[in-house]
Amino acid sequence: MTDLPDVSGLTIGILGGTGDQGKGLARRFHLAGHKVIIGSRNAERAQQAADEIGVRGAENTVTATESDIVIIAVPWDGHKATVESLKSELAGKIVVDCVNPMGFDKQGAFALPVEEGSAAQQAAAILTESRVVAAFHHVSAVLLLDPDVAEIDLDVLVLGEDREATDTVQALASRIPGVRGIYGGRLRNAHQIEAFTANLISINRRYKAHAGIRLTDV
Repeated sequence: MTDLPDVSGLTIGILGGTGDQGKGLARRFHLAGHKVIIGSRNAERAQQAADEIGVRGAENTVTATESDIVIIAVPWDGHKATVESLKSELAGKIVVDCVNPMGFDKQGAFALPVEEGSAAQQAAAILTESRVVAAFHHVSAVLLLDPDVAEIDLDVLVLGEDREATDTVQALASRIPGVRGIYGGRLRNAHQIEAFTANLISINRRYKAHAGIRLTDV
């Protein structure tokens, strides 16, 4: 594994932190010693979610402005509007997109087409002054939130154009006990990472599990 930077002092903002995945990531980074801000369009709702795990809640613009790294964990249908509304606040920052564009029908989950190729590429097309990284797509919110789960057996695939940014996010992922951050390529390959979440949902439903990904020989 490549030597990764020390990220222990970074403040992490999570847009969409009132949802289970965002709240779960907030909880784990808080436990790892990070200052964490949960963001929402509604500051009161953000603080309610934040109180559950002992962190700070704020309106999205405040969260984006005051955080060193910002994770986008909003629902897909609100992704573009959220990113567009925070373009100036996110300028110059590492922005981690973990949104999975998916639909659901009687046959289960399926990946949705995205004009730009992927949610991460959509974010990058809008946030031209930010360093967009794709990561945290396959982590189970149930495991993140479970106080009885001390370690999570998972590799987080990290994709991006900026080596310093992907190294930073790999290091951030590795702050969660049991998790490794693994470089997974450039953003043009983010679509299959996002889409694979639909396969994991199918696996988890069939086997009543919270499956993730482990890579061999790395």
